[in-house]
Amino acid sequence: MTERPRIIVTVGPDGQVRAETVDLLGEKCLDYIAVLEDLVGGQVRQSEFTDDYHRQAQTTRERNIDRDVDPA
Repeated sequence: MTERPRIIVTVGPDGQVRAETVDLLGEKCLDYIAVLEDLVGGQVRQSEFTDDYHRQAQTTRERNIDRDVDPA
């Protein structure tokens, strides 16, 4: 991760709020859902995982695989 984690919040002309986490790897982004709901005074209607969520999961899996292999 080269950048500092950020949350990009966009308010549409109809008042609908969209938020996206950037450089928050794995499940860390889920910690911000309640914060965002409080900030905008609403509830999440739809969410989906970003590439950063899956990138952390993959990195963790790769580390576990490396630990299971004895060096030659």
